[in-house]
Amino acid sequence: MIQNVLTRNLGIKMKTTFWEDFTIADKFGVNGIEDTYQRAFNEWQSEVEYLKELIMVLNHKTWQHHEKQPHISELYHQKYNEAYRWATGNLNDEDLQVLYTYLD
Repeated sequence: MIQNVLTRNLGIKMKTTFWEDFTIADKFGVNGIEDTYQRAFNEWQSEVEYLKELIMVLNHKTWQHHEKQPHISELYHQKYNEAYRWATGNLNDEDLQVLYTYLD
């Protein structure tokens, strides 16, 4: 398995392949990112452990593309906000605490 930037830089052992999935999606542009996001979010929104990884990957992808591909960065930022808003509006207090602890 390829060591992703989150594992390498933050020492976090990822349970998902979201980083790799979105890295592949990057090659297909907006449509690839949109499709990958919809599939991941629809499949894993109710699993807090996976949802937190999805949100974290979206955040890091926002910054990865910030300087050289601002339109891609903005798309990732929109998806981050969408997933984060869903989480804060739908998760119970215990799951939210897990999410906040992981993301901070």
